[in-house]
Amino acid sequence: MTKLATFLLVFNILSFGFASTTFAQNITPKSNFSSDTAVGRVLEAPINTLPQSEKWWWDSSWYIDGIIAPPKNYEVISREVSYINPEDNTEVPAVIFRPKEEGKFPAVLFQHGRRGLDEPVKRLAKRMAARGFVVLAPDVYSARFIDERPIEHLVETEGDVNAGVDFLLKQPDISTSKVCLYSHTRGGYYTLQVAVKYKRQENDVACYVSFYPHWQNPNAEEPMQVYRYAKEVDSLTLPTMIFFGEYEQYQRRRSVETAVGFMKKAGKDVRLIIYPGVGRGFDFRTPNVRTFADDLATKDSVQRSAAFMRKHLAKWAK
Repeated sequence: MTKLATFLLVFNILSFGFASTTFAQNITPKSNFSSDTAVGRVLEAPINTLPQSEKWWWDSSWYIDGIIAPPKNYEVISREVSYINPEDNTEVPAVIFRPKEEGKFPAVLFQHGRRGLDEPVKRLAKRMAARGFVVLAPDVYSARFIDERPIEHLVETEGDVNAGVDFLLKQPDISTSKVCLYSHTRGGYYTLQVAVKYKRQENDVACYVSFYPHWQNPNAEEPMQVYRYAKEVDSLTLPTMIFFGEYEQYQRRRSVETAVGFMKKAGKDVRLIIYPGVGRGFDFRTPNVRTFADDLATKDSVQRSAAFMRKHLAKWAK
């Protein structure tokens, strides 16, 4: 290789590196990204060049004065309950988690995903109750004798989740006339159906929160899973907050990011937060494989979810 050829090769490589860095410096939530966080950057740490007034996460009291608002913690108690789905009289077992402290608290329905309502998943509902909510966690798989991690989706289970809204709203220890829907994985599809198919967003639900949700019919064909999102998303009008890890499965991220992009263009209240350095299941990964990044993402997402739900339930206090 001649000296000139070598020079040109090195020049092109360096030019590409500088161009990539310059492009990445301009990655901000105002770019054509559906997420509200810019994840990943060539060579250096990400830079958010939006003016301070547009940084939705900005906290001057922390940045200027070092003040961190202390989270309110509650000791949690639980009780096993059941309710009836009137569509076919199926009895649905569930667990109610709530603060041990006396009083009434805002209502949240937590819906498990494909792995079922096992002990690691119950912790997700318990953590939210520890923030000061009454949380109902239906077990729709036990109700229908469905094994954990099923491939097929049984449509009747959507009605089981929907009936949980009525049951929760009748509880004497809730302080709100509406509930917020809270979920993960396939539970995000269940709660989407509750909001849209069952029209609960019109009168009974105040907001929608989900961790790496499955926003497609689990029974849909493979191309629909990869390239499309559930049609019900277009009719979702609730304030919405969604969380992902940077290394989430491609087909899940693609469908949700596409859907959120269209929701934003339609002027809907939706926020998608992506945490760098973590993947699927960051909120319930077991200690033997858990990372520091998993823990940081989990704590941050739980606190943001609680603040989001408390804000949107406040106007529906009884």
